[in-house]
Amino acid sequence: MPELFDSIKVSAAGMHAQGERILVISENIANADSLGTTPGGAPYRRKVISFKNTLNRELGIHEVEVKSIRPDMSAFGEKFMPTHPAANDQGYVLLPNVNSLFEMMDMRQAQRSYEANLNAITISKSMIERTLDIIR
Repeated sequence: MPELFDSIKVSAAGMHAQGERILVISENIANADSLGTTPGGAPYRRKVISFKNTLNRELGIHEVEVKSIRPDMSAFGEKFMPTHPAANDQGYVLLPNVNSLFEMMDMRQAQRSYEANLNAITISKSMIERTLDIIR
């Protein structure tokens, strides 16, 4: 039965990691229209999250953890807006490197992964309850 408790811990770690992913995606979506405020100033830069597999030596199980949250160094877009405070000498404003459609797809994938981990916890919990019922 300890394996069932371990499976709950592994799934909980997965839920935590996906929760962090959803937070990063939410920040990206919220700032998709955040432009610079000074001439030639940089707009919001998209953030990306990466994960790593770590060994929980105390329990002897592998868990997922957030490895890093770092800026996406892809190029900014440009739009001609000569009256905007962030316009450069040529009248162009840099646009955030956030693609809202991509972020929504990524959010949906994170949500499904979160739900899969939640279902695994529910199944493990049910198996523990059934085992205890048999013992009684």
